[in-house]
Amino acid sequence: MRALTKALVSVTTAVGIAAGGLATAGTAMAATPTAPRSAVAASPAAVAAYNNLGLTKYQAYGVQCFLDDSPFVDLEVDGYLGKESWKAMQNFLNNNWDQSLVVDGIVGPATIRGLQYFLKNGGWGYTGDLDGIAGSGTRAAFARFGQATLEQFCE
Repeated sequence: MRALTKALVSVTTAVGIAAGGLATAGTAMAATPTAPRSAVAASPAAVAAYNNLGLTKYQAYGVQCFLDDSPFVDLEVDGYLGKESWKAMQNFLNNNWDQSLVVDGIVGPATIRGLQYFLKNGGWGYTGDLDGIAGSGTRAAFARFGQATLEQFCE
């Protein structure tokens, strides 16, 4: 199961730490109002570091297991689709789906079009245009792919 057990332990530990922090939070914390912050404003470096295109961490983990199954790919399988994961996806799309993508790890319109081509012609239920926009149809088909690869390649 690769590092799935390790990932589950990390999630369990994080939940335990968060719960412990909430349990010890006093009224002083509750009495201090703060303005809501967006995730983007709070951590721009983290947002720029990966792009899961709406996949859950476990669906992204599945995509990484699928890509890492190649003898030519050595990914850190962590559930976050970063630059190396997207380079592996671009190579996969080029080598197996006749795309001509620049292998740079950037999730731009050309990479999205290549992904849409794969999701449409690979049987993942994408029915939209190859428009390079990761809309709801692209994200739903990519999620189906991620879930299926999680079950098939991460066991």
